[in-house]
Amino acid sequence: MRPNYTKIYQDMLKEKDPDKLNDPKVQRLIKNLKTTEDVLNFNELVFKQSKESLEKNQKLKTYDKKTMLKLLQYQNKHNFSTNYMSKKYKISRTTIAKWKKTFEEEYEKITSKN
Repeated sequence: MRPNYTKIYQDMLKEKDPDKLNDPKVQRLIKNLKTTEDVLNFNELVFKQSKESLEKNQKLKTYDKKTMLKLLQYQNKHNFSTNYMSKKYKISRTTIAKWKKTFEEEYEKITSKN
């Protein structure tokens, strides 16, 4: 069972910054929080974080299978190296390699399409 991110972010914005909750763009984005990637992008957009908190939160990130495969597909489509992807998304190279190994069959389907 997945958390209801829409409700969570609505409650957070009511408490911390009620003005943002009235913004139609923010409301639209809140309603479309379907994947982990959507949640991470929304969080970056709405809440500006310090470098310290970014580094601390980076260790706690989790990705669902759909998002992992989407990142691997993006890497393959644009011929990006694992090193580039790790820097861009702040994910270790080892983690990306582990995803490729874990989802080997799905990854092969992705790479054979291109």
